[in-house]
Amino acid sequence: MAAILLDLDGVLHVSGEPIPGAADAVAELRRRGHRLRFVTNNTTRSRASLAEQLRSHGIELDDSELQTTAAAAARALAGRRVLALVMAALVDDLDGIELVGEGAEAVLLGGADETEETGRVFSYMNLARAFSELELGADLYCLHKNRWWQTSRGPLLDSGAFVAGLEYASGVEATVLGKPSPAYFEAALEALDGEPALTWMVGDDLEADIAGAQRFGLKTVLLRTGKFRPEALERSTVVPDAVLSSIAFLPAWLDGASEQ
Repeated sequence: MAAILLDLDGVLHVSGEPIPGAADAVAELRRRGHRLRFVTNNTTRSRASLAEQLRSHGIELDDSELQTTAAAAARALAGRRVLALVMAALVDDLDGIELVGEGAEAVLLGGADETEETGRVFSYMNLARAFSELELGADLYCLHKNRWWQTSRGPLLDSGAFVAGLEYASGVEATVLGKPSPAYFEAALEALDGEPALTWMVGDDLEADIAGAQRFGLKTVLLRTGKFRPEALERSTVVPDAVLSSIAFLPAWLDGASEQ
């Protein structure tokens, strides 16, 4: 039986709307004995809230099976003074970090969402404050560096643009804590007691999900849902092990792949 890492946004749902067949597919993967871990770059909701959302869609999981970027930040920045530009819902998940408005040892950027809170979190004044802290010697971290994400209204600009802007202005390179960082995949495999060559990453993002997993030695399945774009796949040097229409087809495909 395989160890499988499942992305959330674009794989199990889009803008909170479940993808047809996702709940049944997850249940079938469990029935067949596969070890699952849910890995997300979502930076707008707490882990408890994300897990509850999935359960409301009929997907059974424990909170402990869900790996988030906020948890990665809490590990990496424990005990440090941090200026955090993140959504309010994430604050409780940043346990062990001292959140400050000035005199920071590190600056942490979260992600955008579909509400007006994004405009407040990434206001000019907040970004200028972050730049000042970087000029004074703070390190730069981000929960992810995504350029955009797929919503029910179409593609929306994500916070990777703000991370890149701060890197450009300050000359400080950001450390990415979520996908596609090797540390994020390492933590996921450790939780499953899995080996990279025997683990599958299933996602809709060529860079964060597929390329990141391949750099860590995982096998990969790209889904034609969420932010998938056929033209991006055609021009990319990243080649997934498989491309499926949706997660609904994953259990049967894995059975066939294991027999080859």
